[in-house]
Amino acid sequence: MGGYGSVYKAQLQTGETIAVKKFKEAVDVEIASRKAFEREIYALTETRHRNIIKLYGFCSSSRHSFLVYEFLESGSLKDVLNNEERMATFDWNKRVNVVKGVAYALSYMHHERSPPIIHRDISSKNILLDEEYEARISDFGTAKVLQPYSSNWTSFAGTFGYAAPELAYTMEVNEKCDVYSFGVVTLEVLMGGHPGDLISSLASSCSSSSSNSTASWPLKEVLDQRIPYPDDDMRGEVVLATKMAFSCLSPKPEHCPSMQQVSRAISARSSTMLSTSEDIKLEDLVDRTCFTY
Repeated sequence: MGGYGSVYKAQLQTGETIAVKKFKEAVDVEIASRKAFEREIYALTETRHRNIIKLYGFCSSSRHSFLVYEFLESGSLKDVLNNEERMATFDWNKRVNVVKGVAYALSYMHHERSPPIIHRDISSKNILLDEEYEARISDFGTAKVLQPYSSNWTSFAGTFGYAAPELAYTMEVNEKCDVYSFGVVTLEVLMGGHPGDLISSLASSCSSSSSNSTASWPLKEVLDQRIPYPDDDMRGEVVLATKMAFSCLSPKPEHCPSMQQVSRAISARSSTMLSTSEDIKLEDLVDRTCFTY
């Protein structure tokens, strides 16, 4: 957390641990840093959700700007996925709960908050986890509030590999920007690493009828190999999360579901409608008509 500054761990006299974000002071980043500071305050002071980082307060002067947040013990999702020692405790149940938490938070931001907020930089480094691996979306420095009757065109923001492909040719900000990023993060949680190569291969194979295409790969081979394949109780939820992730990755935004649709689907446990056999393939979970340009 901290695209525009550095984050420090601090302990109060009461014994409570907090996170303090100090914004950059260099002249060349002063304006951008100030805007990020103001965006975070505006977004988080009006936001109350268990899966969004809590802002405790802020301090600003002519020399320094600080934000004070709750401290999350497990760090970022990216750090957890890169820590081999964590794999024993970061099981499928916790991974699916991370996916659900992010989906619920984004659904709240897009559909329950007025005006809606678009995060614009959903990635594994901006999702923090507490000691129970409950997810919190953080770093709202590039967030965009969709004000009615105002322009929603803006400069590019986001992280390479997570940003929606349409942002390469349009600067219009809408909810689907976060939807695509959510799809990438979900696959990253399930695969244990960034799914960039898989997404590129699927985009090519979905227009091919070859039996050797990526779409014909068993899901079992794509999931994180560092932990055991999900048992019968969890397999349905993992399959559903994978299917929802793929539905969010269409290069055509109009084909992607809303985060409200995603959160409702995963909370309804509609995985019972999907095959959960061990030999299920990616092509069983991907809509080929949506996954092509």
